[in-house]
Amino acid sequence: MNSENVIVRLNEVEKEFDGVKVVKKLSLDIKEGEFLTLLGPSGCGKTTTLRMIAGFSEATSGEIMLEGVDVSGLKPNERNVNTVFQNYALFPHMNVEDNIAFGLVEKKVPKAEIKERVSEMIKLVQLEGLEKRKPAQMSGGQKQRVAIARALINKPRVLLLDEPLGALDLKLRKQMQLELKHLQQKLGITFVYVTHDQEEALTMSDRIAVMHEGVMEQIGTPDEVYNHPKTKFVASFVGESNILESYVRSVDGDLLHIDLEAGKAALHAKGFGVEEMIYICVRPENVKLSETPVEHFSIRGKVIEHIFAGSVVKTEVELLTGQILKVASHPNDDHVEVGKRVYVHWRPKDAIIVHTVEEQIYNVIEQTTEKLYKEMEGVDEGED
Repeated sequence: MNSENVIVRLNEVEKEFDGVKVVKKLSLDIKEGEFLTLLGPSGCGKTTTLRMIAGFSEATSGEIMLEGVDVSGLKPNERNVNTVFQNYALFPHMNVEDNIAFGLVEKKVPKAEIKERVSEMIKLVQLEGLEKRKPAQMSGGQKQRVAIARALINKPRVLLLDEPLGALDLKLRKQMQLELKHLQQKLGITFVYVTHDQEEALTMSDRIAVMHEGVMEQIGTPDEVYNHPKTKFVASFVGESNILESYVRSVDGDLLHIDLEAGKAALHAKGFGVEEMIYICVRPENVKLSETPVEHFSIRGKVIEHIFAGSVVKTEVELLTGQILKVASHPNDDHVEVGKRVYVHWRPKDAIIVHTVEEQIYNVIEQTTEKLYKEMEGVDEGED
C-alpha cells in the first residue's frame, strides 16, 4: 500500500446553512492509510465536513472525490466509507453479534461468511465472551468497540469517526486512544477523525487539519502544528501558548530585537523587516524566570500564583501591562516566591513568530497585485 496515494480529495468544498457559510472553500487531500484528524472548537465546520464526506450532508459547492471518483451525488450507502458516532447508535434490542453483523445481513451476505467475519471482528476489538450481551449490559468502552467493529466489518476504504470517545471518562478515553491508533495501524485503513481535544489529536494523528470558522487554518504533522503554528489561532488553540503583540526594532543577522509594551526581547527568525508588526508565541514550558536581568530581555512582571498539577507546576506572572504569562516547570525546580518581581525571558530559538492579521492581509494584497501586473505584462507583450 502506497501511503502517498490520495484516497479522499475535497476540492473547494463549501457548505451553507440559511445563507451562512459554515465550511469555506475547503481543499484537502487525505492519503491512503493515514490517520487524519479534523481539529477545532465547536462550530468550526469539522463535523459538517465529515458528514459531507459520509454523504449525510450535501455540499453546497465543490467536489468530494473518493478514490478518484466524484461521490458528491451518491447516497451514504453508495460510498465505500463507514461512520462511527459519539452516541454509538447501537440497536438496543440486538446483542453484540447481531449489532456487528447488521450491515452484512442487510447486504444478504451468506450466513457462514457472516459468522466467520463477526468472529474475526470480535477478536480484533477484544470483545470475546460478550457476544450475547445487549448494549444496556455493557460499559461505554465496550459499546464503542461494538460500534467500531460494526463499521469495520463492511471493509470500508475510509472510516469516519465523529468524536467517538467524547462520552468516555478520562482514563478510558486515553486507553481507547491508543487502542484505536494501534487498530488503524494494524488494518491500514484510512481514518478521518473529528475532535475538539488537542491532546487527543496530537496523540493519535499522522496529520492534523486545524479548522476555525469554516476555514482550514493549518494542516501538518502533530510536531509541525504544535511547534510551528502558522496562525495566531493555531498557536492559541493547540496546546497552551503565550501570545505577545510586538514589532521588530532592529535586525542583527537572524537575531531579531523586538519591542513589546512590557519591555524588550529577542528571538531567532529570518525574513522579517524593521518595524514589522508580529505576534510572538512562546509555550509555557519555554518561558524562564530570573530575579536578575538577562541579556536582550527587559520584560518585568510579578509572580502571582503557583498551581501544582501533578507532573508540572503552572506559574502565572502578571506583566506591567496587566497581561498574564503562563510558565510551566518541573515540581523539583526552584520556584520564585509569590509576590516577587521577576524578569521574563526565553531562549531566542524557542519563540515562534506568527504574522499579524494586518500583515497577512498585506501579503495577500501584495501577491494579488504582483499576479495582476504579470498578467497585464503578458497582455502588453501579446499586443506588440
